[in-house]
Amino acid sequence: MTSPAARRPPVITHFAARAGDHNDRAMQGSGMIAAELASRLKTEPVVIGRPEPALCTNWDTELTAAHPALLAMAQQYERIFRVGGTPVTALSRCAVALATLPVVAGHRPDAVVVWFDAHADLNTPHTTTTGYLGGLALSGPLGMWPTGLGDGLRNENVILCGARDIDPPEQALIDRGDITLVGVGPDITAGLRAAIAGRPVYVHIDCDVLDPGIVPTDYLVPGGLTLDDLRSVAGMLAEHEIVGLEVGEFEAAEHPASDLVTPGPLLDALQPLLDKAGAA
Repeated sequence: MTSPAARRPPVITHFAARAGDHNDRAMQGSGMIAAELASRLKTEPVVIGRPEPALCTNWDTELTAAHPALLAMAQQYERIFRVGGTPVTALSRCAVALATLPVVAGHRPDAVVVWFDAHADLNTPHTTTTGYLGGLALSGPLGMWPTGLGDGLRNENVILCGARDIDPPEQALIDRGDITLVGVGPDITAGLRAAIAGRPVYVHIDCDVLDPGIVPTDYLVPGGLTLDDLRSVAGMLAEHEIVGLEVGEFEAAEHPASDLVTPGPLLDALQPLLDKAGAA
């Protein structure tokens, strides 16, 4: 297990490959996020994988296709944590968490994963109605199905934040108290602070946690966070030890003919976390 006292400056990783993509735009978007992170943190990213055409097919085919890049991503996280580094990561899709979170759990079992997402991503191959790999992204590290990439994340160390498009099997986990949900609302910062209860934090950001239209992303779910909400929450999170940060599902544009959208305002909102990671 990595000692908190041994932590070093952040390591930027850019996951450039496909991972259950519906389209190619998040692969381009992840490069934009990585470039912005490099500019702000004054360090060059390590690039894992390369863009390939999206398959837009069922979870099992997607996982097989993504497995080499996901395995390389897990190995990158192992390297970072072994030397006491802080991962700051640009993902293409949230399914990359299948590779990152088992490593986080293995090295920092004391940390809570705060999962910002419009969706719970707690479906399994047996409960999914869409076959979308991203919808299984959190259940895999929790050991709810065998991904081939490990597990070890404990239910009590997961906090969903901003989820509002939740399938019945996922809601059952929340209703039973297996998984904590902090919903969107005026008390979100206070509610999240209480749920974290002073623990170290690993932060996952899926851009569809934001209200539609703020940044380009694959899913549009009304009732999300504003950038002001995200900035407030990021400031509170930065009061804790930040074990790492991953940002995914930022698409380069709304559709192929659109102008590219800068990730600057998104990362402005997350700047307190970047400042804290940079000071590790």
